[in-house]
Amino acid sequence: MICHKILINGELIDTGDHLSVINPATEKGFAIVARASLQDLEAAVAAASKAFQSWRSVLLEERWAQLAEMADLILENREILARTLTQEQGKSLAESFGEVDLAEQFCRYCASVEIPVEIVQNDSIQKVEIHRKPLGVVAAIIPWNYPLLVAVWKLAPALLMGNTVVLKPAPTTPVTTLLLGKIIREVFPVGVINIIADNNELGAALSRHPDVAKVSFTGSTATGKQVMAGAASTLKRLTLELGGNDAAIVLDDAIPKQIAASIFEASFENSGQVCNSIKRLYVHESIYDEMCARLAALAKTAIIGNGLEAGTQFGPLQNKLQFDKVVTYIEDGRKHGKIIAGGYIPDRPGYFIPPTVVRDISEGTRLVDEEPFGPVLPVIKYTDVDDAVSRANASKFALSASVWSSNTERAWAVALNLDSGTVWVNTHGAVGAHIPFPANKESGIGVERGVAGLQELSAMQVVFTHKNPAQVP
Repeated sequence: MICHKILINGELIDTGDHLSVINPATEKGFAIVARASLQDLEAAVAAASKAFQSWRSVLLEERWAQLAEMADLILENREILARTLTQEQGKSLAESFGEVDLAEQFCRYCASVEIPVEIVQNDSIQKVEIHRKPLGVVAAIIPWNYPLLVAVWKLAPALLMGNTVVLKPAPTTPVTTLLLGKIIREVFPVGVINIIADNNELGAALSRHPDVAKVSFTGSTATGKQVMAGAASTLKRLTLELGGNDAAIVLDDAIPKQIAASIFEASFENSGQVCNSIKRLYVHESIYDEMCARLAALAKTAIIGNGLEAGTQFGPLQNKLQFDKVVTYIEDGRKHGKIIAGGYIPDRPGYFIPPTVVRDISEGTRLVDEEPFGPVLPVIKYTDVDDAVSRANASKFALSASVWSSNTERAWAVALNLDSGTVWVNTHGAVGAHIPFPANKESGIGVERGVAGLQELSAMQVVFTHKNPAQVP
């Protein structure tokens, strides 16, 4: 197998110490990657620090041009990126192509968006401006569910704002990120982008490194708290996009046959391994039975298989640890509710779990109160919408949510009472490069995407000019 090399200071490096990457559909190794040491991490940060001194002064138009070239190269390498992504992550090839396309589109957004100087005051006495300055070295730590897309979500805006980057992908999905580095390494000046791979031993050192100005982390809440603790020693900036236990509330006037397919897709996309997928579904008692039946029917006919096989809708769980964890949630659902679809493990290689729907379950169970991060959906009956909102808000997570109704104004009013950073009406999971994605409670700190996300990768500077120096006391 070819060794995929880490990228430091413009050079592709084989460290001589390797990690094997498993295809979760076969449980067999399909690639090896160079494993970075602490010394490699230090070299990557040093390269990024040195490159920052000149990169910070590069004209915005030049950064735009380089980001546009990066988007072109992602498009040019669409096929190999998607196939590699499916082999290491497990998702269907159609989903992988979708991830590559979103990454390209986000690059193009960053290749055109402006962050103008904001004029706070400008009169005969004084002029007050707000400028946005680059921070320095940004450490970007990437999860295993969307290793290419999240890498680009962090990389492109950081570069646009004049920062340099050290990227660290998850140890179970480093190949696509390293491949991206190889594809784009000659687009940007030496040291502006550095990518290292590890076996989960370098994250703490990266988070507390004194020469790292900001950490942008996507992953679990537990790990996010560790990142925050490590960053505290230097008071570095943080963006943490963490766990979610997203609630969807279906009002009594909703029509199940019209919305069941959309809810099913929003619950089981990427085999439920999505931070903002529906993980708790509250359905009014008057339509509860019909909604459960329709979701179960969709789950029973879903096509599970190797993501490279034509027709596959849902691939395996990404890794054995997550597979074992989701199995325990299914058993919790079996104990406290009624499984009406799925709930079994196929007799085949791979970390496969079919879409599983559980009804007649409520709060106080692990399946409802925690985040399974897998293809298992609890469907919870409610009578009063205010009670449903209260139960949805009772979670320590508040990443996103949705409300479903035949009356959009009524749903909108309910949406305003939910605590989540994003609330959709009659859809779930829609994102856009220009749309901010904030997090509340223990689902994270800060904002990604949109102008608000770009601003979080900068330092605010206020420039105050008094127009008549003779009048200054």
